[in-house]
Amino acid sequence: MSEPRDSLFEAPPMADQERMVEAILFATADPVTVPQLAGRMPHGCDPATALARVRIHYEGRGVTLQRIGDAWAFRTAPDLGFLMQHEVVETRKLSRAAIETLAIVAYHQPATRAEIEEIRGVSVSRGTLDQLIELDWIRLGRRRMSPGRPVTFIVTRHFLDHFGLESARDLPGLKELRAAGLLDSRPPPGTEDEEAEATQDDLFEDDA
Repeated sequence: MSEPRDSLFEAPPMADQERMVEAILFATADPVTVPQLAGRMPHGCDPATALARVRIHYEGRGVTLQRIGDAWAFRTAPDLGFLMQHEVVETRKLSRAAIETLAIVAYHQPATRAEIEEIRGVSVSRGTLDQLIELDWIRLGRRRMSPGRPVTFIVTRHFLDHFGLESARDLPGLKELRAAGLLDSRPPPGTEDEEAEATQDDLFEDDA
């Protein structure tokens, strides 16, 4: 039996698929997953291979293709971030309770409210969790298969994207949070000072 002739549904050449991936990523503000690319590209395309080739093409350039969780996006090369400083909107600083809660969720996810309170040693207000959810730093995860089936909390893709992380395995430390404007450069005079600094360092570094 002879091989079937090329049909109208034959996948475009890989060079064209790379251009399609570039176009989609440049036009989309949020990171895009491989399935989302596949849903927009013609039948038979291989977006994963096209992504890999595009990533190689942009290595060492002013913008790079970065993996953010299970998605991909073009971002300014890390060493050129200083050029964008005048474009950065002043970031709202989080309270110490919010920072500690965020750190616990990031390093112990998925974490329930009871687990967060156990680690912090104090209760967590609903307002703190609501603030982090509103800022899109954390979101609800799956319910824990335990009595009461409590909800869990995990960090969001927005959290990973903000800190330029591929996954939660490469989490930011105290310096990164300060650079992002989420913490003061130094503790206010007359506060816990060194003891407070040590507490926050432990939260962000002990489990890294």
